[in-house]
Amino acid sequence: MEVKEAAEEKEKLFRINPFDPMVKTHKLTGKLKDYWSFSVNSKYRIIFEFVKEDIVWFHSVGSHRIYGLFD
Repeated sequence: MEVKEAAEEKEKLFRINPFDPMVKTHKLTGKLKDYWSFSVNSKYRIIFEFVKEDIVWFHSVGSHRIYGLFD
């Protein structure tokens, strides 16, 4: 499955339940402490933030190297 297709599938699950175990949502730490991440697959992640209870902003999609973009 292509990364784009995998991301779209995980986003659908995320929209239903951001904490569905299938998306592996977790709070980030350090410089990214205001952000969260969920898994697209074993390599790719989506970094996002909860702006309000019902509003989420997606910031980046990529491998673990995307965490370095926020330095």
